[in-house]
Amino acid sequence: MIGRLNHVAIAVPDLEAAAAQYRYTLGAEVGAPQDEPDHGVTVVFITLPNTKIELLYPLGENSPINGFLEKNPAGGIHHICYEVEDILAARDRLKEAGARVLGSGEPKIGAHGKPVLFLHPKDFNGCLVELEQV
Repeated sequence: MIGRLNHVAIAVPDLEAAAAQYRYTLGAEVGAPQDEPDHGVTVVFITLPNTKIELLYPLGENSPINGFLEKNPAGGIHHICYEVEDILAARDRLKEAGARVLGSGEPKIGAHGKPVLFLHPKDFNGCLVELEQV
C-alpha cells in the first residue's frame, strides 16, 4: 500500500539556523519558508536526490510543534511521510486493521498541495506517520 518515502520531518527550535546548516554546512538545496496555517507550522523543504527533509517550526501559539519542542528543546525527528496512490482507500484499509487516524479522519491539504493524513504513533512503533496522496 505505501509507496516511496516522501520526507522525514524534523521539528526545529530555530528555522533560520537549521536551514542555514543544511544549506551551508551540508551543501543541500534548501527551499524558502512556507507557512501552513491549517497545520500550525512553517516548513522549509530540503531536496535530496532520493527524498526530502522537512524542517518544521511552530506557527502560532496553538501549533502542535510547540508541545514537541517543549519535550525536545533541541528539536528532533517529528514524523515520516509515505506516499500512497489513494489516500481514502489507504485510510479505510488502515482503520479496518485497527490503526487510528488522527483528527477527523478526513484528509487535509498538505504543504505539497496534496491530501494528507496522520496516523497515531502508538500504532506504528512510536513513530508519527503521515500519508500523502501522489
